[in-house]
Amino acid sequence: MTEPTSPTVHRRQLGKQLRLLRTNAGLDLSDAAAALGCHQARISRIETGKGGAVAKRDDVVTLCQRYGVDDDGTVQKLLTLLTNSQKPGWWEGLGLPPALDIYIGLETDARSERAWEPLLVHGALQTPDYARAVLAAPKTHRPDDIEDGVALREGRYRLLARAASPLELWVIMDENTLLRPVGGADVMREQLRHLRASAELPNVTLQIFPLRKESHPGLGGAFALLEFEEDPPVAYVDSQGGNLYLEKARDVRGFGRTFDLLRASALDPDESAERIERAIEEI
Repeated sequence: MTEPTSPTVHRRQLGKQLRLLRTNAGLDLSDAAAALGCHQARISRIETGKGGAVAKRDDVVTLCQRYGVDDDGTVQKLLTLLTNSQKPGWWEGLGLPPALDIYIGLETDARSERAWEPLLVHGALQTPDYARAVLAAPKTHRPDDIEDGVALREGRYRLLARAASPLELWVIMDENTLLRPVGGADVMREQLRHLRASAELPNVTLQIFPLRKESHPGLGGAFALLEFEEDPPVAYVDSQGGNLYLEKARDVRGFGRTFDLLRASALDPDESAERIERAIEEI
């Protein structure tokens, strides 16, 4: 099975380099937009690597000329980033909504992820049958959509086992996630055993937040913090009302503080493993 790959990091790096070259040249977005004959919003999306804007080879060459870049090595480096940014991600073809497509690309590129899950087992740790039960619950997904969702979760789990820089995952899950028998007793028992085994991976830390705790900072809902080798961290918030990606340092720090408070009040990893074992026995 091939290693999970993503074009997102190359797209973000290309945009970052183009933005740096523009600012070093003393130019603003309107200058770049005039060079390409497009709207400033497209330049902004190219520079941030978001919004679905795709740079073309001629765009990169034209912008380098406008920015006064005459070093062939620099231009070639940018063109290599462009080529890599256009390669398909491992999840493409699964029919994901755009917001989730972005998240999976970021997760694939991330060095580490810290996540709070108050309702369900973290997606990367879900077994196929548990995932099917979750995806079938809304009664709105077609069978093919459900199987795509299962394949997505299996691909996310491979991020934890890839040979090159496996994702470092730290998950805090509410104790309630161990008690609700999603999919029935047999499915849930298998899921809990999978959780217990996953927690033994050297790059996975799993904590259970006990029900005995009353009000706590995580009542606002699930979130994830994604950190990268070079790019700034991103906070991701998933809800039925939409998906949010927050990159302002103040916002990211706020979610970081919330995660630290939850971590301090949760069972430690050994206690959490024992709680999972008891949950298996209680089914």
